[in-house]
Formats: sequence, C-alpha cells, structure tokens
Amino acid sequence: MPGYVPRLVDSLLAEYLAELPSVILVGPRACGKTTTAALHANTIVQLDSEVAGAAFRYDPDAALRNRVEPVLLDEWQVVPSVMGAVKRAVDAERRPGRFLITGSARRQTDDQLWPGTGRVVMMHMYPMTVAERLQRPIRPFVDRITAGELLNRAEGQVLDIQDYLQLALRGGFPEPALELSESTVRGWLESYADQVALRDARAFGEIPDAGRLRRYLEAYALNSAGTPHDKTLYDSAGITRATALAYERRLGELMVVDQLPAWSTNRLKRLARTPKRYIIDSGLLGGILGIGIDDLLTDGRLMGSMVETFVVAQLRAEAAVARVRYRLSHLREANGRHEIDVIVEFGGGRLVGIEVKASASVTPRDARHLLWLQEAMQDRFIAGVVLHTGHDTYKLAKNITAAPISTLWS
Repeated sequence: MPGYVPRLVDSLLAEYLAELPSVILVGPRACGKTTTAALHANTIVQLDSEVAGAAFRYDPDAALRNRVEPVLLDEWQVVPSVMGAVKRAVDAERRPGRFLITGSARRQTDDQLWPGTGRVVMMHMYPMTVAERLQRPIRPFVDRITAGELLNRAEGQVLDIQDYLQLALRGGFPEPALELSESTVRGWLESYADQVALRDARAFGEIPDAGRLRRYLEAYALNSAGTPHDKTLYDSAGITRATALAYERRLGELMVVDQLPAWSTNRLKRLARTPKRYIIDSGLLGGILGIGIDDLLTDGRLMGSMVETFVVAQLRAEAAVARVRYRLSHLREANGRHEIDVIVEFGGGRLVGIEVKASASVTPRDARHLLWLQEAMQDRFIAGVVLHTGHDTYKLAKNITAAPISTLWS
C-alpha cells in the first residue's frame, strides 16, 4: 500500500493468518487497525456501512459465504451476530487464513459466551510507537535489556524535555502523528475525547450523560500514571461511585483508558493492590485536558504524568506482540516507602524494573527502589533501568542503568 507505515503487529499477524483460520485485531478507534488489516485481506466488508451491515444482520451465514479469503470483517461489534457465522464457518472448514476481524471495543470478546473461543485468536493493537512513526528497525526495548545490550539514545537524536513533551503531545494515533500540522493535532485529539463522551460510549446500548462522562474522563486524565482512590475520581467528576465504576468499565472497553495491575510476590509483604491508571495515549491525555507544552512546563506533577504515560504507551504496544511473553505491572508498598513505575515480569518470576524520570539529571538515589527490589528478588532480578530526559547512558549500580528515553526507539 503506497505510503503505508509498517506496524508492530504486521509480522505476527501474517504468521497467525498462515496457520490459524481467524484472527481478531482489537484496538482503540482510529489506531490504524483497518489500514493494517486490509494489507492481509482479499475481501473487505465494512460492517459499519448501511448496506453491508444490513446484509449481515439479515442472514450473516449467507452474507459470509463464497467470499474470496482472507475476508476482513471491519468493526464487527456493529453487527455482533457475524461472530456466530464465523464460528460456524470455521467449524465446518478449519483451514488457515479465512477471516480477519477488527473491532474498537473489548466488551463482547470478554463475554464467557462469546462464540469466538477456540476459533478466533485475539491480537491487541495500540496507537503508534515512536519507532513506528520514525520507521526505525523494530527491536523491542525489553529484548535489548534482557540481552544485556547497551541502551544508547536514538542515533541522531539529542533530545531534551521539550522535545519529549512535543512527541508525547502529538501521540500515536496515525492521522495526527503522521499527517497533521502541530496546530491541528490539538484540535483532532480534543475532538476525539469529545466524541468518546458524546457518541462512542453509547455503543453498548446504554446512554451515559455526556457531560458527566467527560468530567470523569478529565479526572482520570489528571491522575494518569497514578494510583488515585476511586473516591478521588468520582468526587472530582461530581458523580456516584457506581456511576464512576460503570464509566471506567466503558472507557476500558473502548480502550481509551488502561491499567497496570499491582505486582505481587511471596518474597515481599505489604505490597499495595491498587492498579495504576493511564490514558491509553499521551497525545489523547493532552487532548482531554486541552493542554499544551507551556502548561506542562509550568506544572511539574502534570509533566511527570505526561512523560510516564508516553513511556508506558511505548512499552504496552511492544508487549502486545512480544514473542517472549511478559506482563507489565507496577509496584508500590502499602506504606509508600518503595514504588517502581513498571515491572516487566517473565515466566518463572524473572523481572525487569523500570523507573521513568522527567529529569535530565539522574543519580544513584533515583535507583534506590530498584536496588531494594534487586536485593529482595536476588537471582530473579534481571536488570533495572531509569529512563530520563537527558542525553547519556551510564551505570548507577550493578545491573542498573540510567538511559535516555529515546533508547526506546534506538
């Protein structure tokens, strides 16, 4: 496809389709799912169009029959009955590369009665990483850490805090990230946030109050990369706890918000269980709050939240397609004495700890929580990294390194 920017999911998606009968690609609206999926399909059915949607609502089995495969079924959640037809088709003839399905909501895929179980393999796709945007060769950051490679800054990029904030505010949705001028990016992202509250959140048949949902989304954004109590969010939005829980569930289903679960181990006691909350994309965080670089430079707390949201978005996208599977979580002691921004955990309990600092100056003191974790976990601790906004890579302690954030796409 002319002008197509390769995505992290491309190679794994091709491998899945070569062996599996059907794959579903789930991600936030406008993150590039359809563009990517279309490269792997011979027939494209846009279920959110009136004509195609009507045919599949009336008789999904007949509408699916005799199409040139692989068949892309775009926005399947608009016509959920199509999944029953896919199930029956796969049960009748289980050969690879038959169906590629995309969707912008996770709700039905989590339902215990969902017909895709055992027939459809799910892949998650997220907004673009900086490595994708720059079309750099993709060698996942975590792979480089575990291989013991030197974590240098991206070649030719000597960035400071303003550069990182500009990257974060542009975000990873392909249209604003690749095509729009800086002044238009902000309007696009603000409109995205408004439409989530006004339209997208109604996709499940319930009608939330758009104003209250927008206020809740703003409260969530203000606490992105934090562990706020539920009460903090629903009091800020002026809603009840029950309403706040329903809103968070709905925004999670739309993949607008996400959480890092609290990490736990039997080697450590008194660990907090509260998840860390995030807006899915740092640019969207800026759009929700209507802020620019000057606002961030005058608010250190918000600047730190923006930088961490940006870094975690890069890590989340890579984790979704990693060949050696790992889970992302965070660590915080209940008394607040020790906390680590991101825990990368592999099979067998091996782990990497990552701290994110919106600072160009990092000292051994900034690694004190990683040192504590290394002592507690001993042989299970692979490495620790403090990502910062400075230029240099250097050792802070045994197995613990300070490295520029740009090493994520070096």
